[in-house]
Amino acid sequence: MKFRKTVRPWLLPAPQKSRLRRFVVAPILWLGVLAFCVGVVWFGYFHVKALTFSYQKLKEVPERTLVFDRNGEPLGHVSGHGENRVVVGIDEVSPHFVAALLAREDSRFYDHGGVDFRGVARAAMRNFKSGRFDQGASTITMQLARNTWGLRQMTLSRKLQEVAMAQQMEVRLSKDEILGYYVNRVYFGSGLYGIERASQGYFMKPAGELSLSEGAMLAGIIRGPSVLNPFRNLASAKVVRDEVLERMVIDEVISEAEAEAARKEVVILRPPGERLATGSYVLQTIHDFLGDLLTPEDINAGGLRVTTTIDASMQDAAEKGLDGHLTQIENRPGFPHPKRSQRKPGDRSMTDYVQGAVVSLDNYTGAIRVMVGGRDFSESSFNRALDAKRQCGSTFKPFVYTVAFDRGGLMPGTWISDDPVRYPWGDGQVWSPSNSDGQYLGNQPAAVGLIRSRNTMSVRVGEIAGLENVRGLARALKMGSIPESPVSYLGAFETTPMTLTSAYSTLAGGGANRAPYLIERVENGEGEVLFEAVVRAAPVLRESVCWLTSDIMGRVMDGGTGSSARSLGYTVPCYGKTGTTNDYRDAWFVGFTDKVTTGVWVGLDRPATIMNRGYGSTLALPVWVDVMKAAEEAGFPAVAMAAPDNQQSITLCRACGGRAQKRSMEPYSMGLPRDLWPEYGCAGHGGLFDLFTSRDDGDRGRYRGGAGRDREGEGGIGGAIRGIGRFIFGSSR
Repeated sequence: MKFRKTVRPWLLPAPQKSRLRRFVVAPILWLGVLAFCVGVVWFGYFHVKALTFSYQKLKEVPERTLVFDRNGEPLGHVSGHGENRVVVGIDEVSPHFVAALLAREDSRFYDHGGVDFRGVARAAMRNFKSGRFDQGASTITMQLARNTWGLRQMTLSRKLQEVAMAQQMEVRLSKDEILGYYVNRVYFGSGLYGIERASQGYFMKPAGELSLSEGAMLAGIIRGPSVLNPFRNLASAKVVRDEVLERMVIDEVISEAEAEAARKEVVILRPPGERLATGSYVLQTIHDFLGDLLTPEDINAGGLRVTTTIDASMQDAAEKGLDGHLTQIENRPGFPHPKRSQRKPGDRSMTDYVQGAVVSLDNYTGAIRVMVGGRDFSESSFNRALDAKRQCGSTFKPFVYTVAFDRGGLMPGTWISDDPVRYPWGDGQVWSPSNSDGQYLGNQPAAVGLIRSRNTMSVRVGEIAGLENVRGLARALKMGSIPESPVSYLGAFETTPMTLTSAYSTLAGGGANRAPYLIERVENGEGEVLFEAVVRAAPVLRESVCWLTSDIMGRVMDGGTGSSARSLGYTVPCYGKTGTTNDYRDAWFVGFTDKVTTGVWVGLDRPATIMNRGYGSTLALPVWVDVMKAAEEAGFPAVAMAAPDNQQSITLCRACGGRAQKRSMEPYSMGLPRDLWPEYGCAGHGGLFDLFTSRDDGDRGRYRGGAGRDREGEGGIGGAIRGIGRFIFGSSR
């Protein structure tokens, strides 16, 4: 017993302190041994693996990112992803930026050996207190390792490998060399890599001339370059700049007075028209979007393969068709604006010659097949397809009719008056929209109002639909801010060509609004898929209502405002609508087949009358025809849109839109989906209808208006009824 006490005392159960040794001390010792073994394995594996990496890669520039169309045809490369950098020595960089960078990313950079264990402990404590992973502990050396060798997986083994490689770099390189490699490789947003390119790109000066304010701003955006950079969001960039300045004051790098002066410094950025990174509207948009889809590490690695939704043949037809047609317009005698051939150098975001935009979408995916933002990207980088907000005019009318059809208050053959309409406008003024031809046709079937783009009829249809219902549909289609006024019925509000084309594709696609997208897939140099698009669709309208409106828009192409498409040789089944705003400032044509929807806008960057009688059918429709012909050849052959399965023939009354009875007014038959059949039958017409529609006899063109003559001496209830009736049905007087 004595021997056992001497040799192995911790095994004795009797003494009280042996329990402490057994249940506390011994486990701690074993954990220490285990930790030591893990450390040996870690050092032995990850450090040996770190020796196999080529540190020459620190000096290499990543490969460029290539862009392809939907069929694999090359569209070009994205400048700024892989090669848009200029290497400078750390002694050529402003000390303000270097100090701000260290304060923001690694304040103990010159004191650790690649891993800041004090920072690790501090981050762990903060994360423990907050209950979530808010703080990281990556040093500049570790970030450089991650960016250089593409260590992107969010795993423990990746982190350990990163640490091992950071320690290897600390052995092989000086601190200034590490810092130099880092500032030349890091991504600063907007396709700008490295401090020299970022300084020139944002502030138009060499990196060595950055002020304290500018240096702090660039240091601040590194953690979120896609969303924090000053081109994207100057307010956010200023917020992170101020955070960096505060950190520098705490670290006693600068004084509070210096920080305050930096906060007040006016930020002077490169003008929008000079912020070029690519050579086309498509490539520029891809360049901008990649930062939203991928991590900075993925982008920084370069060598990406981006497959887009663009069809190269359609895109080429749109670019040539837009510029070629507008050149012909410019060469007409008396054209009142400068020609593109006479352009002068100036603001690259704006031009003084007539411009245009083209968008084509796949109806059943939202894939962008064509995107042309202007006549020449090198002369103006402003993407009018995405960013130009212009009044849409009569192109909005199909949606007004759609709402009226959907609510059951209107049928295509229901009589609507084309006579003048008047709205009180305040201060004794009256809004009384006129028709483009200055004529009024009396009672017409509602479909005529859309086919011939009659303003007065469309306003009355809007009142049947209801202003809030029309505005609600416009909001659902993301068309922007819609006025709370009847002017909305005539498209007196602004939207973009992309948004308007997407809205039309909802009619073509059976009622689902599919979000437009440009990038189909992104792969890295090893073939790993980093991003793949997902079709996003929101149901907005019934399929039957979309078909009914589209059927009328087909007649627009055959005998209405879009009929010139036939004379231009486009004879396949198609559906569309022209649009011309007041004073001929904007000319539109938006139309679709069963597979593709295309929108064309023409106008001047600074809104002005394009030309006298500059209708959408003259200025925009010929370009639309060129694109749609190219779509046929590109594998999108048009066929007539099939009627819904539940369509049946029904006889309706023209006066009230109900199911026809014996006393119905001029009954007519049409094929109509069952879910759109009116729930009410016609109660018959006679004296009351005469009160509503009393007007002079006379020829009103193809359709005749009303029954009977105007009555004199109206008053009482009859006068009130006639007053209501005249608003809906109008008066030829």
